[in-house]
Amino acid sequence: MWGNGLKWMFLIIGTMIGAGYASGRELWEFFGAESGLAIILFTILFTVCVGVIMSISYKNQSQHYLPVLNKLMGKQLSKVYDVMIIIYLFSTTVIMLAGGGATLEVVHVPYWLGTVIIGGMVVILFLWDTKGMTSMNAFIIPILIVFLIAILLAFQSLKGFPIQFKIDAQHNWPSALTFTALNILPLIAILGAVGSEIKHKGEIWVASVGSGLILGSISFLYNESLLQVASDIMLYEIPLFAILKHYPYYMMLIMSALLWLAIYTTAAAGVFGLLSRARAWLKGPAWLIALFLIAIMAPLTTFGFSTLIAILYPLYGVLNLFVLASLLLYPIMNHRSL
Repeated sequence: MWGNGLKWMFLIIGTMIGAGYASGRELWEFFGAESGLAIILFTILFTVCVGVIMSISYKNQSQHYLPVLNKLMGKQLSKVYDVMIIIYLFSTTVIMLAGGGATLEVVHVPYWLGTVIIGGMVVILFLWDTKGMTSMNAFIIPILIVFLIAILLAFQSLKGFPIQFKIDAQHNWPSALTFTALNILPLIAILGAVGSEIKHKGEIWVASVGSGLILGSISFLYNESLLQVASDIMLYEIPLFAILKHYPYYMMLIMSALLWLAIYTTAAAGVFGLLSRARAWLKGPAWLIALFLIAIMAPLTTFGFSTLIAILYPLYGVLNLFVLASLLLYPIMNHRSL
């Protein structure tokens, strides 16, 4: 139970901690000042949503996300969101590829070559089908979490731990709803595809509570650190580098490598979600379908990393509010007493 639960937990965190999150850009777009309460609410909402998604996929032993959508909103409306998830996964994977190119620019690798490298690595991963992705997450994500927390704690120590939580200055709490909603569709896509592999209800508790607490804690610490460099963030494509400028150059190289790996895991998760759905129409080995998808995405990365996130992420956050409401109401509407 614990082993599989941790495997799903790292899969969830690997889906979340990608180009937008690990770079700080996504957190800065939604949170910032007066957001302590918002991040606490996000932790609770995220934990509940993951638990509901995994419970539905477990009961239906699903192999892709459509059975989960059918349970949440009925067959007619799920057709609309089926198309929306495909578009969402496609566009966010484009963002991951763009993020891979932007990250490697730090070590003077051309943007276009960086996107080709990360795309090629995603295709190679699917030579081992879906098992390659879960194994990779279980290895990479703990390393990334440890390094990211260490960097943020060291930065806070350098600044004298100026963390504050004023209960009368929490006006940004509604952003918890849009930020949680933004991340709902990829979770439905990924967790809906592994329902047949969940063997015990205990795995759901381990994965949902563990991922919620870890992501909530990192989000709070990260947001507080970004507030300390708020005046410098506009100068950086990746806000994390505004924090890393206080460290030796080798630390920037190490975190750039780990950031790239985080982007890689999320790009792989996006392709995994698309691939599990596309197998209803496309036949062939997983790596070949992945190559086909990456080839279509590559030209769209020319729009740039921060531009794509600034436009698409808030838009998806609003559009996904209905899915968030459906997830939160599902345990109530389907309670045995009703």
